[in-house]
Amino acid sequence: MDIFALRRPVSVSILMAAAGTFAAATLPAYPAKAADCAAVAAPGLDWAECSKKNLMLQYSDLQGANLFSTDFAMTDLTSSNFNAANFEKATLLRSWLNGSKAEKANFTKVEAYRSSFANITAAGATFAGAELQRADFTGADLTGVSFEKAELGRANFSKANLTGVKFSFANLSRAQLSEATFEGPLGFDHAFLFLTRIEGMDLSAAEGLEQSQVNLACGDKSTKLPSGLVNPPEWPCDFE
Repeated sequence: MDIFALRRPVSVSILMAAAGTFAAATLPAYPAKAADCAAVAAPGLDWAECSKKNLMLQYSDLQGANLFSTDFAMTDLTSSNFNAANFEKATLLRSWLNGSKAEKANFTKVEAYRSSFANITAAGATFAGAELQRADFTGADLTGVSFEKAELGRANFSKANLTGVKFSFANLSRAQLSEATFEGPLGFDHAFLFLTRIEGMDLSAAEGLEQSQVNLACGDKSTKLPSGLVNPPEWPCDFE
């Protein structure tokens, strides 16, 4: 008798059973929950990758919501609650978030060209890598916010609280900082300050600021700089 012939079916069946056991162990017990795009705004909901364009969503409570890659283009989100919400890679083109709460919210890599964040309360939030050209942050509380590597060309920070803000590697070309308020240092490590408005600002405690950056910015006689830096003989300012 060929004992190996007897063993082959047993071996194959054992292997098939083992493979089935392994597959069952590695697959999730239930399929991943899809975003509920039809759901009404509520804390903690999942609108990831949903389209919410051109809507009136003022006073929405989206605290802790998952808004990853959600399209809010041209949507009015005025006076809403976004505390701890995740907006990563969301589209906020020409959107309104005026007067909203967004403490510790994640706006990483959002597209928010010409959007309004005026008077928003966003302490501890992050806008790292965000596209924020011509965004309006007038009167916003941005305490401890990170704008690292953000595009902030012509952004308006008039009367905003910039205490502890980090602009490391950010593009602040023609941005308006001169009327902002803050206590303590601001981080400008490798920030691009071409014609950035810093008139009247006390930047003596600024971190990462270098003479080459100052020479590109728009200050005046009352602008104060960190030790070792000097005001240029002429500031290269325009008045657009």
